[in-house]
Amino acid sequence: MDRLAQLSSRLRKQVTQASGDFGLLEPDDHVLVCLSGGKDSYTMLALLRDIRARAPFNFQLTAFHLDQEQPGYPHGIIDEYLESLDIPYLVRERDTYSIVVDTLPEGATPCSLCSRMRRGIIYTTAEELGCNKIALGHHRDDSLETLLLNLTHAGRMQAMPAKYTTDDGRFEVIRPLIYLAEDEIAEYAELMEFPIIPCNLCGSVQTRRKWAKRLLDQIEQTVPEARNNMLAALGNVHPSHLLDPAVHRSGDD
Repeated sequence: MDRLAQLSSRLRKQVTQASGDFGLLEPDDHVLVCLSGGKDSYTMLALLRDIRARAPFNFQLTAFHLDQEQPGYPHGIIDEYLESLDIPYLVRERDTYSIVVDTLPEGATPCSLCSRMRRGIIYTTAEELGCNKIALGHHRDDSLETLLLNLTHAGRMQAMPAKYTTDDGRFEVIRPLIYLAEDEIAEYAELMEFPIIPCNLCGSVQTRRKWAKRLLDQIEQTVPEARNNMLAALGNVHPSHLLDPAVHRSGDD
């Protein structure tokens, strides 16, 4: 078995495991697969297509890409790629970049506002297409970095869940790659020769998240299985051994 086939099998099994653990993919689902043009979302779409072809039940995939009119955006690359696939897709152009630039003061980080605007467009699109689930490409390392950032900067024990329901109750948001390591996703994307779109077109630098990534790298130099162990810890929680007064008042274990 060549490396691509071996890696494809491994990653597909991890997505299938996550789906079984959290009910990510279920009969008659219509999943809006959000494709940013980065390695993670391309990998997610490829693996979901593979799983759909093998699944013992039917579910529908619709790929969705949002062109936010960022400077230097390579128009046509994603359209051409999606046209080559066997699934329905939609590419929408919305100039959120100009809105963010005009709204925020100079030097402010655009990520939060940009994310909110993008999320609103995704929800509107999912409703128009009749989708009940929205798939995002966050992976194991994203979740662990979020955990570290919340612990150190927000005083909160919170990572990224594999699945959650939107505040308005309309959709379930799923993260099929939640068990996958970023380095293996990067290798898979390179072997698959996905037409990657640069992730820095807006000029934003997420300094804190880069710090969290470096910290995890440093920990793994001493404890090679640290990332896997931390991921396992997120599914092995003992609330009574933490310091949430609400838990102790309720007597929850």
